[in-house]
Amino acid sequence: MEIEKGAGKIAKTLRVLILDKPGYLGRLTSAIGMAGSNIGDIRLLRMGLTHNLREMTIYVDSDEHLEQILDNLSKVEGIIVEDVIDLVHQLHEGGKIAVKAKRPIKNIGDIRKIYTPGVAAICRDIQKKPELAWKYTAIHNMVAIVTNGTAILGLGDIGAVAGMPVMEGKAALFDHFVGISGIPILIQNKDPQVIIDTVKHIAPTFGAIKLEDIAAPECFEIEDALSQALDIPVMHDDQHGTAVVALAALLNASRFSGQMIGKSVVGVIGLGAAGMGISKLLLAFGVKSVIGTDLKDSARQMLENAGGTAGSLDDVMRESNIVIATTGCPGLIKPAMVRKGQVILALSNPNPEITPEDARQAGAAFAADGKVVNNALGFPGIFRGALNVRATRINNKMKIAAARAIAACAEERELVPSILHPEVHKKVAEAVERAALESGVIKPWE
Repeated sequence: MEIEKGAGKIAKTLRVLILDKPGYLGRLTSAIGMAGSNIGDIRLLRMGLTHNLREMTIYVDSDEHLEQILDNLSKVEGIIVEDVIDLVHQLHEGGKIAVKAKRPIKNIGDIRKIYTPGVAAICRDIQKKPELAWKYTAIHNMVAIVTNGTAILGLGDIGAVAGMPVMEGKAALFDHFVGISGIPILIQNKDPQVIIDTVKHIAPTFGAIKLEDIAAPECFEIEDALSQALDIPVMHDDQHGTAVVALAALLNASRFSGQMIGKSVVGVIGLGAAGMGISKLLLAFGVKSVIGTDLKDSARQMLENAGGTAGSLDDVMRESNIVIATTGCPGLIKPAMVRKGQVILALSNPNPEITPEDARQAGAAFAADGKVVNNALGFPGIFRGALNVRATRINNKMKIAAARAIAACAEERELVPSILHPEVHKKVAEAVERAALESGVIKPWE
């Protein structure tokens, strides 16, 4: 489950000639606002004798919405739209990541040391002592980002290649926030065994495996098999990254509402990858009662096998003090279902199961949606910490430590910090390192 701020809106940039007289810029912004669009940056590009050229970023719901705005602007005197620029497509042209050399190559001597013949000595050393690969190669800092494209964002099963822009985005965040080299691996196959075998064969290249956007229930089988077969961390981010950030949000939400998580009944609506990951982590955290619901009998059975209780939507809303929804079904929770004093986190994007405003008006003590609960708060620091101590797996103690670190970085009355918080990824990595060491899931250096 991918939870991102601003999901559902399309950013477009209008390049506009505006008559250089008082009031005409205001006419432009008013026409855009009246058409239901928000306005972002406005930049002056050039001043002319009669007109000024400006670029203006607007946010629209669809191509049809954009056409409506352009039609409105065509009727505004003194306004000429020269061009429409799609910022997102422009940003993705040529891809978002690249492999770069870390060592300078200035002369033939550099080549002889970096490549042949000098490199042969390093190869022989690693042949004699394979552990030296962790020291003399990039393996220690490389994470495979593996997908088969069956659950890409809210788009569903669109295929691995269509999911590549998401994998590149994850790699870019890895590099920017914690200096990890994330390598997208696209596997165009839905057979869990094919994915398991493929990852097992390529695993020696990497220090950890990040499974991404693989649909449930296959994602559970794939992660379990790889975690057992490999001695490096394997984490399905849609389950565990989302669960970590949801727990962090819940730690602060419960503090704001005066509820104790451990003594609360927590309801989970939707037991796919995200919902099941959240349920399992809450049970590991010490929540005494987790009641969940899903349309699939197999998902409800999986929750019961993990120690939770399966029920109906009405059961969850009636019995839970805290409700977490991850269904992707906007409007599923009706205001009449909300009990006074409940904490409600409706995490589906772009439209939540119930808006925070409607939940609060119906009596919720605290309510939030998925726009601020972004799993990019968790995975960079979790993998950084695991790699730093050469962890063999990412366990619940490490995930709970990460959640506590995220929650602690939030400002007063802030549910979770921004992913751009200057310290959050470092704090998460440090917490994960300590938890890995304390729980003994590290591979000793030789």
